Amino acid sequence: MSTSRWTAAELPDLSGRTAIVTGANSGIGRVAARELARAGATVTLAVRDTAKGSAASDTMTGDVTVRRLDLADLGSVRSFAEATEGPVDLLVDNAGIMATPMLRTVDGFELQIGTNHLGHFALTNLLLGQITDRVVVVSSDLHRSGKIDLDDLNWERRPYKPWGAYSQSKLANLLFTLELERRLTAIGSAVRATAAHPGYAATKLQGGTGSWLSNLAGAIGNRLIAQSDTMGALPTLYAATADIPGGTYIGPDGFRHMRGHPTVDVPAPQALDSGTARRLWELSEELTGVAWPLGPVTAA
Repeated sequence: MSTSRWTAAELPDLSGRTAIVTGANSGIGRVAARELARAGATVTLAVRDTAKGSAASDTMTGDVTVRRLDLADLGSVRSFAEATEGPVDLLVDNAGIMATPMLRTVDGFELQIGTNHLGHFALTNLLLGQITDRVVVVSSDLHRSGKIDLDDLNWERRPYKPWGAYSQSKLANLLFTLELERRLTAIGSAVRATAAHPGYAATKLQGGTGSWLSNLAGAIGNRLIAQSDTMGALPTLYAATADIPGGTYIGPDGFRHMRGHPTVDVPAPQALDSGTARRLWELSEELTGVAWPLGPVTAA
């Protein structure tokens, strides 16, 4: 596939393939799930609110089911994984929250790192033995301002900063992808880990920050700057189906990578730090109690 003006119309025939998309009841997750189903895949919408998930699935064609998954609750993550039967060709770790007030998950994690990274970390590892083709992790270009504090990942000692916590979680997404791909390669697995970001896409994400000022700025940006959620989903769809190497990061090709058609992007240097990626992985295993399931991995 060429990335030149690529659109969802160029998706391959996905008949016989299975996909799970987290956070698929709205935004780019909903568009990605819709397009995967339209191309023939059997798609599971993994959502916290099944009523909203069912409303979304009613607008889609093809084989679509809705299942409950709350990434802010490791019990829910484990229950979802345990009830998942058969092979999963494609897992899209899409769900996310942005710049929320200081809140904690059921398990005591800061809400953004808990939902955006740790929940997906646990889900991916719990399903990894069933995944046959690819894991796509949806990050954000705001990872470029992110810093990982491995000594205070959950903001227990630092003054809490909503946007700092968001950027940290999105950087964690890319470090997770880097280490996941390293581990898959080390054991000779055919499964690939790729990543994507939507640029600036108009979704409900910008209205859920908990700050009226941030929500207002998001609403104005959605109207004046952002591209549609349909366009914002294209990098995810390309990362999920194109014949690209594991570890590839896909984003929009337009102005400052905020809008446009899918192209290969380059993450910030801190997202390519393999030492930090390994340490984050080890910490994530410790925090979630979910370990790498596919056997010994030699150090790089």
